[in-house]
Amino acid sequence: MASIIVSGSVGAGDSTRFLIFVAIVIIAVATGKRFAQWVQDRRVRDWPTVSATIDIVTVIKQVTSTGKGGDIVHYLATLTYFYRNPELQTGDYCRQFNWDEKADAEAWASSYKGFTVLVHVDPRDPARSVLRKEEL
Repeated sequence: MASIIVSGSVGAGDSTRFLIFVAIVIIAVATGKRFAQWVQDRRVRDWPTVSATIDIVTVIKQVTSTGKGGDIVHYLATLTYFYRNPELQTGDYCRQFNWDEKADAEAWASSYKGFTVLVHVDPRDPARSVLRKEEL
């Protein structure tokens, strides 16, 4: 059985180290998400493109519990598009908005209803597609 023994008091140096650690974690997570997006963009940009129509737009409220009695609220706007390759296929593009941006989320989603866009289709699986931010 392992045990951890902590001794001493927490001083200003400990708080500073903790804040630096938290900052590093936040930066690592943000960088990791950007890196994952970059990898996906590199992978799909060479996939063939087909024309698709954004036919369904939705905005839903999402609540995530922090586990400490608080909740994180945001809105997820989703654009659902349809394309043929050769069968009818569908895909989604989502964008997250802050808790106080419901009207912005609804306006953004509504502005794309009926739009024709180019989507990148996986040559190995025509049911798999990606609508890149740059192509909106």
